[in-house]
This record gives sequence, structure tokens and C-alpha cells, in this order.
Amino acid sequence: MELNKYIRDIQDFPKQGIIFKDITPLLSNPEAVNKCMELFIDNLKNKKIDKVVGVESRGFFFGMLLANRLNAGFIPVRKPNKLPYETISSSYALEYGTDTLEMHIDAIQQGERILIHDDVLATGGTAKAVCELVEKLGGEIVQCNFLMELSFLNGRQKINQYDIYSPLVY
Repeated sequence: MELNKYIRDIQDFPKQGIIFKDITPLLSNPEAVNKCMELFIDNLKNKKIDKVVGVESRGFFFGMLLANRLNAGFIPVRKPNKLPYETISSSYALEYGTDTLEMHIDAIQQGERILIHDDVLATGGTAKAVCELVEKLGGEIVQCNFLMELSFLNGRQKINQYDIYSPLVY
């Protein structure tokens, strides 16, 4: 199955000059979702995962499915003031601005094996911020997982000390 045909390019979103990779056509196709899950799970064979960290908001879609399939806990990472309990935070640069992410302070226990999942690896700022949060709480990052990688933005360089997997590379 060619997954690329389920990714739609949106010109000038969220601002002029950006070509946004829209995954909603993929999400609306059960066969495409199942193929993605098959690729993700096959790549994680023989890797013990205690918790999956999903990054707001598109990282939640496959992040929760992966947690369920791996019999692991799920941890949402959100934008500021969205989580109800005490949080830690990390700021980062996007290809079109800056932002901050937060995680509950009790989300990860020392030594837990963590899979980080987001929809796209672009400049690497978001992924690096999430890695910092996980490690600040004592988690061991097993892999950084993405539905797609925009290789021309060189985001991999910011997190190249970790195992990285993405079935789609642009």
C-alpha cells in the first residue's frame, strides 16, 4: 500500500510559505491506518516499551493506538495550561515560530522505557523538547517515532542520539 497517496499537501498553512502535510485523508482510511500500525509495530519488535508519549495533537492519534497495542501506558504532552495537574515544561523553535510543551510531573517513573510518537519530524525542535521532558523525569528513550519525516529540514540532527523511525520520508 502506498501511504504517500493519503498525505495531502496544503499550501501556505499555517502561514505563507509553509506546505503543510495533512494526515487526515490517511486517518479516514482504515486500511492506511492499519498499514501504519503494522509498520510501527514491526519496527518495535523485541523492544520493551513501558509508556508511549504522544505529542499534541496529531501525535495522539497513533500514540494511543501504539500504547494499546504495546500494552503500555499513554502520556499526553500538551501546550501550556492544558494539563490539570502540576507540570514540567520545555520551550522549542518551530519552522514557523516558537512554542512550549508540558507534561505532568508524575507521568514517568525513573528508568521507564519510553516511545515518543508524533506525526511529523520537521525541524526537530518539538522532538528535542519532548526528549528533554522525558529525560528530566528519568525516562529512558527507546525510540522517537514519526509518521513522516521532512528530511530537507534536518530535524534528525537535533535528536540523532536516539533511535528514530519514520515510514514516510519527504
